[in-house]
Formats: sequence, structure tokens, C-alpha cells
Amino acid sequence: MKLTKITLGFFTAATILIIGCSATQTISEESLGIRKTSLYSENDAFPVKTEYIKKAAGESKLIERAFENAPPMIPHNVEGMYPITTNNNACTGCHLPAVAEAINATVIPQSHFTNFRPDTSLAKNGKIAKEGKAVTNTSDFKVIGKPLTKLSGTRFNCTQCHVPQSMTSSAPKNEFEVKFRAVEHNKKSNLIDNINEGVDTIN
Repeated sequence: MKLTKITLGFFTAATILIIGCSATQTISEESLGIRKTSLYSENDAFPVKTEYIKKAAGESKLIERAFENAPPMIPHNVEGMYPITTNNNACTGCHLPAVAEAINATVIPQSHFTNFRPDTSLAKNGKIAKEGKAVTNTSDFKVIGKPLTKLSGTRFNCTQCHVPQSMTSSAPKNEFEVKFRAVEHNKKSNLIDNINEGVDTIN
């Protein structure tokens, strides 16, 4: 009787395994991404045809931000604007606050005219001090913004965060649902007001 139960158990497990294997759907590696050719050979791999916006600055339509405080996309042609250096930045000619509003360009936000790097030192006892205060956990340190009279040296490289939009038919569908806390946040940054949001600050 005991042997019969064991045999029946093995038979049932084998049946489930066979049914499970036959129901498994095979997915090819080529179907997992945008590239539809072999991942092991470059012979049939060609770059996807893409086209950047050709409209000049001032003629293009603003692209809504991907999420709150996301770096905005560049909606116009950037040909002739590179390279960007600390001494030669074509972007600032239109986007500096003193000019931008008059020509209806996106204003460089106050966060780009702020130094967020705290004065940091290492004491003899090995403890880290930020802005003169010893801190145990540096991630709990409240960000201190020091206003600057010019664009921060850490923000001059605009295309480190802002890029032109590439138009292509092969891009996967974006199903991310954007939820802005205020309507104006889809076109404007409020990072300077909530830079410490979610940080446990020390006293």
C-alpha cells in the first residue's frame, strides 16, 4: 500500500512536470529588445534610423518634462552650439534669466546658480565635519545652498543633463504616467524649494 502511494506520487509529479514544460513558451533573445538581429554577430546589425528636431531655437515647441524636476529636453536644433565650455557656452545666450523671459526661452533655474557643495573637512579623530559640524552619517546632512552671482561651475556642461529629442518609430512605448503636484511643474523647475525633500536632517 505504501509503495503504491509513492508510485502514484511520482506519477502525479511527472505528469505535472510534463504538462508544465509543454505549456512553456519559448522567447527568442532577439525579441527582448529594440534590436531584432542576432546578439552574437554584428553582420546584420545596423543603427536604427533616427532624426533630430531641425527647428531652430525660438521656432520649436516646448517638450513636457518626463517627471517633476526632470531636466527638460532640448526642443531645437543644436548644430553649431558645440563644444560647450566654461568660457564658451551658446546655451546661456538665450537661457540666462536676464534674457530668457524676454525671448520666451526656458529660464535656467535658481538651482544652477547655487553651490550645493558643503565645506567638508576631516578631523584628527577621523570624523567628517560638514559646514563645521561633525557628522556620523553624511547622507543625513541637510543640503545647504549658497547662492552664486553666476552659473555654478558644476552646471556649465548643459548637455550632461539636457539632450535633443531623437524621433524614431522603433522606440518602445512609454507607459509611465506622469503626475505633477502642480500644473506649472511640467514646464518649470522647483528643485531649489524642495532640495531636502525626503532627507532626514541632523540637528
